[in-house]
Amino acid sequence: MKTVIIGCTHAGTTVASQLLSAHPGEEVVIYEKNDNVSFLSCGIATYLGGVATSIDDMFYSSPAALTELGADVHMEHEVLSVDVKNKTLVVKDLKTEIETTDTYDKLVVTTGSWPIIPPMDGIDSPNVYLCKNYHHATELFEQAPKAKKIAIIGAGYIGIELVEAYNKQGKEVVLIDGNERILSKYFDHEYTDRMEQLFTDKGVELALGQRVAGFVDHGSDGVTVKTDAGAYDVDMAVLCIGFRPNTDLFKGQLDMDDRGAIITNNYMQTSDPDVYGAGDSVQVHYNPTGKAAYIPLATNAIRQGALVAQNLFGNTAEYMGTQSTSGLELYGQTMVASGLTLDLAKEAGLDAEAVTFEDNYRPEFMPNNHQVLGTVVWDKTNRRILGAQFMSDIDISAYANVVSVMIQNKNTIDFMAMVDMLFQPNFDRPFNFINLLGQQAVAKANQ
Repeated sequence: MKTVIIGCTHAGTTVASQLLSAHPGEEVVIYEKNDNVSFLSCGIATYLGGVATSIDDMFYSSPAALTELGADVHMEHEVLSVDVKNKTLVVKDLKTEIETTDTYDKLVVTTGSWPIIPPMDGIDSPNVYLCKNYHHATELFEQAPKAKKIAIIGAGYIGIELVEAYNKQGKEVVLIDGNERILSKYFDHEYTDRMEQLFTDKGVELALGQRVAGFVDHGSDGVTVKTDAGAYDVDMAVLCIGFRPNTDLFKGQLDMDDRGAIITNNYMQTSDPDVYGAGDSVQVHYNPTGKAAYIPLATNAIRQGALVAQNLFGNTAEYMGTQSTSGLELYGQTMVASGLTLDLAKEAGLDAEAVTFEDNYRPEFMPNNHQVLGTVVWDKTNRRILGAQFMSDIDISAYANVVSVMIQNKNTIDFMAMVDMLFQPNFDRPFNFINLLGQQAVAKANQ
């Protein structure tokens, strides 16, 4: 069987490595438009902020490693067209510009995503940058030392991390977003208010509730970012407003949603039984709502890629879905979340309620202590957990993972309140903080 993989970041790398590890000698052909594979774009901010010393440390595989496994790897090769019906594709070697036609028995679509670039005046300014891949990272690293003031457009995870990285370098930073709050898809007001205060205390200018209308380029003198509420003169601007699936090759051939994300079944199989998809190019099943969603995360990509590697030889492994569990560290504060916020639960049509609770994470007799802020969201009709958020100046990232499992398993707030967890004064109280949060939810639900 000949398997062709289009695109080789997280999902494509996982498919190739796991397929060939389990089935040595299988014919696997990889076409990748870029000159690298497996780049962890989530590490860009750590590199720009000086935490990671080398951008090359962001790779966990290489073309050579995949070749050693047995893959036929074609880097800097762009797939120009695919004929799903006849199982053929036209490929262009970007170095020689020679076009060839190839065939496949099974096709894997791991074409990923690309930053959203809205059509507006001045968007092609050389002083407006993207933040997605290895080359973007190296370009941002080279240009930032020359800049005194930087505009970050988009207050999602990538934008927030870039703001902190540049602020720590002593840059003047303005954060622009059309929403009234930062990270509004992940955290409720109590959390975002605290995060915004952290930024303000560090001298970051927040321009929230403002939509970018265009750019005016000034060459070596920088660029003006024009919004519906004002204008900001900066040396460089970075677009971080989200991503769209790279699926134009398959329009009219594979079923897609209105975003252009490819629809798959539980086995990552598309509407064509010989074509599988994974990663940012496909939908996910979002467990908190029970519906399909578009959530471009590396965690989703590698899990889906692993399933494709198994299911190419017969559909045996089903996709479990996702809770979109995520987190970041901001000025020493850990913020993590899983599932829905209260606002998003209500927008989804769920009869939801939430409780927020803050307390020490371990007994008061310990020589030092730390506060944890926690929120749990649940469905009032069945008390099922829909989401949770946590914030502290200690590492509480495991809390989000625990609640993620609870959401996956459709557990209730009653389960959260009493489920058995370890007790040791170095780590927690006789009732773990998650238990205490669940007990607060039960008390509110029983009122």
